[in-house]
Amino acid sequence: MENTASISIREESYFDGGTFDSVMVKIMATLLTLATLGLCYPIAVVMLIKWDTQHTVIEGKRLQFTGTASGLFGMWVKIWLLGIITIGIYYLFASKAIKKWKIKHTTFA
Repeated sequence: MENTASISIREESYFDGGTFDSVMVKIMATLLTLATLGLCYPIAVVMLIKWDTQHTVIEGKRLQFTGTASGLFGMWVKIWLLGIITIGIYYLFASKAIKKWKIKHTTFA
């Protein structure tokens, strides 16, 4: 009896973003947030996430982020309100909620 094993060849995973571009996107996001006194923070976050995902390839498939700043803004308001109501306790769970939102809106291109 012949033993045949299927061999799967995994594609390479890599990040192809440049340092200069990364620094420029971060500076733009910071300036946008500061110039609007934090009101446009969700736009800056989405800008950073999109840049990261556009330059990430996992097993030969490029990532794509489909989230919007308006979707994040709604969640951001909810986090702030619940944080105020719970005297800051809800802020402990906010990073998990944002991480779930980010993963929910990340797909393969």
